[in-house]
Amino acid sequence: MCRYKRNVTILLLCNFIFMISWFNLKQLQINRVASTAAFQIQYMEDCASMDESSFMGMVMEASSGQRVVDYSVLERKAKYSLSEEDYKVLLQIVEAEAGCEDIKGKMLVAGVVMNRVESSQFPDTVKEVVYQQSHGVVQFSPAANGRLGRTKISDETIEAVERVLYGENITEGALYFASRRYADPELMKWFDNSLTLLFSYGGHEFFS
Repeated sequence: MCRYKRNVTILLLCNFIFMISWFNLKQLQINRVASTAAFQIQYMEDCASMDESSFMGMVMEASSGQRVVDYSVLERKAKYSLSEEDYKVLLQIVEAEAGCEDIKGKMLVAGVVMNRVESSQFPDTVKEVVYQQSHGVVQFSPAANGRLGRTKISDETIEAVERVLYGENITEGALYFASRRYADPELMKWFDNSLTLLFSYGGHEFFS
């Protein structure tokens, strides 16, 4: 009985060794085939085919609708066409009135100026709007106290003005704004009694 178990054990061990040897032999054959020139050529052709497909995919993606959208953004036209002088004055008044505001605050001031340019109630150019006087009172105090010419235009002010000139108006139609903290009390009374308050943002209140 013991001899029978030993013989069975030896037979199983031999079969196990044979299977391992056979597997190693097959692996060696596969490696040898993979190292042949024919196999390498076929592999390179397959890779080239994959690269070509990938390349065509990228070309198709580049010519897709998303590409068209990006192109249209680059080709968009400004809503307003200003002279060099008007553009400079617009930058100056935005910097003078909203230099301490964030970009939205700057856009609001620029938007009010452009709303006035478009309104029949006010002059037709930025410079005339900014320097306009009503009953001897200037509409924008920096135009009278000299601050307009002393401004140092920031990159954010340029961006804010550009966004407004390209049609991004967030003013809700406001034609007036004031900083209650610094404005003349009598002037603020006129704002409150004669105009409609639309909203407040930053240090300004906006009216129509």
